[in-house]
Amino acid sequence: MTAYYIKKLNESDSRIHKEQVLEQALAYSELGEDNSIWFLTLLNLAYNPFVTFGVKKTPVTTGITGAANPWSELNELLHKLHKRELTGNAARDAIEEISHKFDSDNWNEFVAGVINKDVRAGISEKTINKVCSGTQYEVPVFSCQLATNCEGRPEMRGKNRIEAKLDGVRMLAVVSQNDTVTCYSRNGKVFENFGVIEEQIRNCARIFRAMLGTGDFVLDGEVMGQSFQDLMRQARRKRDADAADSVYHVFDFIPLVDFNRGHWNAQLHKRIAMLERCQTTFDLMPNVELTTGLEVDLDTSEGQDQMRRYSSDCVNKGYEGIMIKSLDAPYICKRSTFWLKWKPVHDYDLKVVGFEEGTGRNLGRLGAIICEGVDDNKHIRVNCGSGYSDSDRDNLWRHKQTLVGQTIVVAADAVTQNQDGTYSLRFPRFVRFRDDK
Repeated sequence: MTAYYIKKLNESDSRIHKEQVLEQALAYSELGEDNSIWFLTLLNLAYNPFVTFGVKKTPVTTGITGAANPWSELNELLHKLHKRELTGNAARDAIEEISHKFDSDNWNEFVAGVINKDVRAGISEKTINKVCSGTQYEVPVFSCQLATNCEGRPEMRGKNRIEAKLDGVRMLAVVSQNDTVTCYSRNGKVFENFGVIEEQIRNCARIFRAMLGTGDFVLDGEVMGQSFQDLMRQARRKRDADAADSVYHVFDFIPLVDFNRGHWNAQLHKRIAMLERCQTTFDLMPNVELTTGLEVDLDTSEGQDQMRRYSSDCVNKGYEGIMIKSLDAPYICKRSTFWLKWKPVHDYDLKVVGFEEGTGRNLGRLGAIICEGVDDNKHIRVNCGSGYSDSDRDNLWRHKQTLVGQTIVVAADAVTQNQDGTYSLRFPRFVRFRDDK
């Protein structure tokens, strides 16, 4: 039974134990044992970020034993759900019908989790791929182009496109030839709550494909709401979030086949030109916009001056900073210096009021310094958990009683307001103690 493997995986939180369970399943699958083959096949579908079923709830069965457990029939159903050949009531009825063809253990503990994309076994795709690398069960890794901090980078030269660094959430909209649109976070987690944006892209998908000259493709951008906090609450909710005021700012695209293999050789200036040809299509979508930018030559003093003025204007308008992108660079699905980010960092003098013990590798030493203070008439209280070396964590925890009341410098991107009206800091990191305060 496939449920056997889920039970075995949940017997221990040990990574080594979980790897051994997967190794056992893989060994039996290579011997042709059906349950092991189907377990690994469906596990791959559950963790594959490019496979979604559009199902939010599955039925629970009780007391069914000795059922046929028709794995091939289930696989066909999953294929239809993924291709959106079955949706709505038809999908619900088909799932209800097949649920009674499986033993309740198999269905409740494994199959339902696969359909819901939530197999609760305490493993990640990294664990699966460590065991199943090079086999048909290896899970595709979801990754996108990421930027590097620009401080001290010699790559800040040549012809570049500069854009405002948006204060939102990175989102990738995967558009399939059957006009399905699925929005993902940069880590491959499906966003359930931007249906308005998905619908507008879906309605224009065929125009996009004709203009871009591609089949399946990925729009890359940043979704923004009225405030960063509101947006994060929407992004984290599983469903039923009101995201009608969110706007998806598209700044790049890549064919899905190239996204899956991790790179596309088309240069940025060509990709931007292709998107700009779609401007009339963007005009049809109230919640989707094409990001604007400025081309500069950083090998010239004029280009350097343009970038300084542009970055100053962006910060004054409330943006995080600017993005600096090489116009001749390809799209590669990893962090690189083809994209650079610059944003101002602010320092805050805060008083130490307490300490928080760490967890995991930091158990028994400092996890975070609890500190507070006033900046611009805003009372800030924050747990500062980064910026420490291992020796810092040991020493500060050892002497924590003597440090209460001292002042530390905390670097952060911005002051943020919590739901209860109090204030905190975004991405706080410890800098130093202030001996003069």
